[in-house]
Amino acid sequence: MMLLSPTWTAILYLAAAVCFILALKGLSSPKTARRGNLIGAAGALVAVVTVFLSVKLDNIPWIIAAIAVGSAIAAPVARRVQMTQMPQLVALFNGVGGGAAALVALLELGHSDDPWVRLAIAFTLLVGSVSFAGSMVTFAKLQELMTTRPVVFPGLPIIMAAVLLAAIAASVAVIFTSAIWIAVVLIVLGLATGVLLVLPVGGADVPIVISLLNAFTGLAVAASGLVLGNVLLVVAGTLVGASGTILTRAMASAMGRSVAGILFGAFRGGSTAGSTVASDRPVRSSSAEDVAVLLGYAQRVIIVPGYGLAVAQGQHTIAELQAALEARGIEVIFAIHPVAGRMPGHMNVLLAEANIPYEALKEMSEVNREFKTADVALVVGANDVVNPAAKTTPGSPIYGMPILEVDAARQVVFLKRSMRPGFAGIENELLFEPQTTLLFGDAKDSLGKVLTAVKAL
Repeated sequence: MMLLSPTWTAILYLAAAVCFILALKGLSSPKTARRGNLIGAAGALVAVVTVFLSVKLDNIPWIIAAIAVGSAIAAPVARRVQMTQMPQLVALFNGVGGGAAALVALLELGHSDDPWVRLAIAFTLLVGSVSFAGSMVTFAKLQELMTTRPVVFPGLPIIMAAVLLAAIAASVAVIFTSAIWIAVVLIVLGLATGVLLVLPVGGADVPIVISLLNAFTGLAVAASGLVLGNVLLVVAGTLVGASGTILTRAMASAMGRSVAGILFGAFRGGSTAGSTVASDRPVRSSSAEDVAVLLGYAQRVIIVPGYGLAVAQGQHTIAELQAALEARGIEVIFAIHPVAGRMPGHMNVLLAEANIPYEALKEMSEVNREFKTADVALVVGANDVVNPAAKTTPGSPIYGMPILEVDAARQVVFLKRSMRPGFAGIENELLFEPQTTLLFGDAKDSLGKVLTAVKAL
């Protein structure tokens, strides 16, 4: 088979790189996210086909078999995954990417005498294995295969420092010796580093670490591109690394915390995972019919969705409630916190799935000034992102986190399953305020009852 010329290979790689850039641009908005995803997939397809047409490959049947097996596993999983489990899927895919980069670097060791290439190999081995192991731990935490609380024990910081120093020493040895056994030791040390890095992270901090590990995978892929002499891998990995870093910083900022505080906060008691014991303080609860009266005779309603809405799969019911209220001439908008749910954009995607107009979704910076004009703020499955402790209680795990200022509304209605705290593990003082009433139960069931009562008004 005649191979593509270097010129055509470069042109096709450039086209794929442009697709990746356009994909990131498209993913910046819910309106264009689907198109951006398709453009990115098209770019990946062009890149894979170009490799087959431009490089004389050995073991093609094995390569095709590997692609087939991977596709057979990934496609059904991606189609069936629930929105509440999307962060776990991202963690798995991210970890596999980092592990693959490390394995490629291991196989390439010994094929080059260039110290700079060996440096890239050592970097890929270490960072790729850190990303793989760390991502597997974040998956286990979010999937509740292990505790979501921080795991710390005496001497953990010293052990982490010792493992990291040993990994750096092994990296230097790989550069100067190209010994396979040292490379394997480096991978093991990288795996240990990844586990030790993520164990102390708990609660709402876990999705942020997933984003950080995604940036690590991008850097590992970029370094593997240097190892293989593949410019497109360098471009793609750099894009992933940069976007993952930006997203990590944005998520940390949305929680009012530093990345270092997220990673090492548990050592000084600063984790966002606290008590899981339900409060026994008295609150004002209500019936679905009473909530329907509050909503049905309001002029302006702001709905605050959270993870509980996603768990209950109540997005379609809340869309029906929005339509029923608007049919009565009531203005309804949705307040979206950057880290509501388990990842940025979680609520946007969830509500878009129910065909709620993008124009009705207001980001925190835009909607906070509007709460004081709201007759009712309806909080569905959210907790920490509306907790006034972030503004009023120094020393609280969420102190300093920007929140949705729900407490400024005239009336607040909370739909909660129980009085158990949110991810931060602390009580929400807003639940005990005189303008707040609670409707207990599964979010979807409660919304259904409220919807029926609104239609009966």
